Amino acid sequence: MSHDEHPDAPGPTAAAVEVFEAERARLTGLAYRMLGSLADAEDVVSEAWVRFQRTDPSTVERPAAWLTTVTSRLAIDRLRSQASRREDYVGPWLPDPVVTSVPGAVGPAPFEDPAERAELSESLTLGFLVVLDRLGPVERAVFLLADVFGEPYAEISRAVGRSEEACRQIASRARRRVREERADRSAADEHLLAGLVGALAVGDVQGLLDLLSPDVVLTSDGGPDRHAARRPVLGPDKVIRLLLNLTGRVPEGIAMEIQHVNAAPALVVHHPDGPIVVSADASDDGRVAAIRVQLNPEKVAALDTPFPGV
Repeated sequence: MSHDEHPDAPGPTAAAVEVFEAERARLTGLAYRMLGSLADAEDVVSEAWVRFQRTDPSTVERPAAWLTTVTSRLAIDRLRSQASRREDYVGPWLPDPVVTSVPGAVGPAPFEDPAERAELSESLTLGFLVVLDRLGPVERAVFLLADVFGEPYAEISRAVGRSEEACRQIASRARRRVREERADRSAADEHLLAGLVGALAVGDVQGLLDLLSPDVVLTSDGGPDRHAARRPVLGPDKVIRLLLNLTGRVPEGIAMEIQHVNAAPALVVHHPDGPIVVSADASDDGRVAAIRVQLNPEKVAALDTPFPGV
């Protein structure tokens, strides 16, 4: 498959537009999982489209595979360029929250099998994305392409510039790391999240202690412009103290609702200073093991429109 480009080629044909539009949601879903930023994902997919337009269609045997390869390479490059930005970031970094419909239905999924659709949704949850963020750029791309999007290793090899055998080894290592970190975790369901919110609303400390796992961790991302804990908060006592403090500072009458964010329930607080998104993970004993509070105005801006990917 050639990747020769022809800058002087005529504009896109109707067939090229149709091919790209059929792949756009899948490409956006891949790029977003890679980057944790919807704006960056859409930039990457737009650049892939520009390159597709400039390429002689006679040299592209499998357009979907070509677009996947280019999007993956661009996302890897973008991740590497993000490294310096991350070093200067104020406080913990969390992925952008995106609005989805309901768990198991994150858009026109490329898989019809219910189990595969469920896996696709799980890979979009904020807890899963936090784990992915601990993988290196190539490791992340290989894992997503192999385990989430079901790409053959021959195509993955072309996308990341490694041999098929190396890609299999990379996927195996990444799979092991993800499973170890997510083995006893899943996105909190609406009942557990509502219980947490209700206990906070009435200041029920014992109720909160009953709901929280002994090793609960709270991470808040306010970016440079919004006040938030600059380090993860560990343990039930400290987490409860912080949550009650935050709850006490929310003005009366503020609208809040549980929405499906990243294919799981999340509390969205419509604060005058900008939305606040609270999501959680549950441990295998049904208690809250992790809480994420997202306040960064640039990141929560993605809540304005439904997620355009799968």
